[in-house]
Amino acid sequence: MPPQRVFALPRQQSLLLPAVINPFVQDTKLTKATVIKCVLLGIFLVPLRAILLSLVLMVTWPVAVIITFRHPLKGAVEPMTGWRRFMCRKIMAALGRAYYFCMGFRVVVKGKQVSSSEAPILAVAPHSTFFDGIVCIVAGLPSTVSRVENLLHPSLAVRHLLFPVLVSRQDPDSRKNTIQEIDSRAKSGGRWPQVLIFPEGTCTNRSCLITFKQGAFIPGVPVQPVLMRYPNKLVSDTTLLLLTLCQLYTTVEIEFLSPHIPTEEEKKTPALFASRVREAMAQALRVPVTDHTYEDCRLMISAGELTLPMEAGLVEFTKISRKLQLKWDNVRKELEGFAAMASSCKGGRITIEEFARVLKLPVSPALEELFALFDRNGDGTIDFREYVIGLTILCRPANTEDVLRMAFQVEQKFSDTSIKLLPSKPLYPLKTLFTTYLELQRYQAIQEAKPGDLELAGQTSSGEKQEDSTSDKKDD
Repeated sequence: MPPQRVFALPRQQSLLLPAVINPFVQDTKLTKATVIKCVLLGIFLVPLRAILLSLVLMVTWPVAVIITFRHPLKGAVEPMTGWRRFMCRKIMAALGRAYYFCMGFRVVVKGKQVSSSEAPILAVAPHSTFFDGIVCIVAGLPSTVSRVENLLHPSLAVRHLLFPVLVSRQDPDSRKNTIQEIDSRAKSGGRWPQVLIFPEGTCTNRSCLITFKQGAFIPGVPVQPVLMRYPNKLVSDTTLLLLTLCQLYTTVEIEFLSPHIPTEEEKKTPALFASRVREAMAQALRVPVTDHTYEDCRLMISAGELTLPMEAGLVEFTKISRKLQLKWDNVRKELEGFAAMASSCKGGRITIEEFARVLKLPVSPALEELFALFDRNGDGTIDFREYVIGLTILCRPANTEDVLRMAFQVEQKFSDTSIKLLPSKPLYPLKTLFTTYLELQRYQAIQEAKPGDLELAGQTSSGEKQEDSTSDKKDD
């Protein structure tokens, strides 16, 4: 009789691959015609624009110093009034427009910006380049969020005019203080200008909207979404600054959507508020949303340090951490274990052969079944995202009944001699699966003898509570 096939547990749609795999890398391919065009135009445009930009900055810097003279920038900061406010809103705004005009930017504004009393916070997305600062000029120099180190550099004196909410990496209370200051300004009744925030918290390639940070939504006040579009293909980060300057003009579209007034539920749940604003912006931009966040960037860097392809570190950290209850340090530790296995594999993905080598088992139908539990998209390899999900769900299962049945069937396919091939001290977390399977098989036998008397170790809550807690997080 042929062995019975072991089927994987039902896949949660929410844990499938995102619509955009890597939203952080800009892949710009230049044709020969584009390169020739940029070179010919750049010979004339780059020197001319460099001279014009220098002249504008020579005027802007002393004006900024005059406006902020003897006006506190730290501590008990007060909004500008009188002549300072007039010069800031009129003269500095005009100089800002001149600065971007000299770089060749053509600004198209759609929609209408509301007053600070109607929407104290402006949420701008997607954030893709330092050129995005142009939205501050269009919005009338609102307050922003900035690192405290930026105020120490003389060349960035213009930032003082925005009276930013300061963030310090050295201050452990910085996040709490930042949120408090945003909340205070947002609820000032129009005394402060609007607070402009890029809720994504990092730059992307504009192919999607990643997770919004909750700072702009914690105050629970109306938020006006602001969209940014760059029809020109060569606008990206600083690496393409020269290419941007070599174009005759660069179009940037800034669209003010209708303010989003939070419901009582959204006021109590900033994450829900942020999610709904993001959905509205994504629909207007006609792009998907993903659960990537800045922590994915950190994992990308860690993957590179471990000699893996940088994309190997992308796991949609917001979703993974929420559904599987994992912290960044835990995921980073798992990345090290994965790298030890996948470093010899092409593309940083574990093949069935490497899977068998690590477990010191021959490739067999039983091992292929186990491999398939990790290989969520069925491409014949296991990437880091699949590795983390599979390891977490199978070693700390919540869907007990299905996992017990699967484990019992898989364990039957491994002979005692195969199990003995495993070292007594596992080198990788993956090998703990077999210990888990053995324990689950024992529990299964006990459960069959005394139905209803068994509770898995660590699960001491009532059946009703247990069912509620596992219905969404790990039902894979």
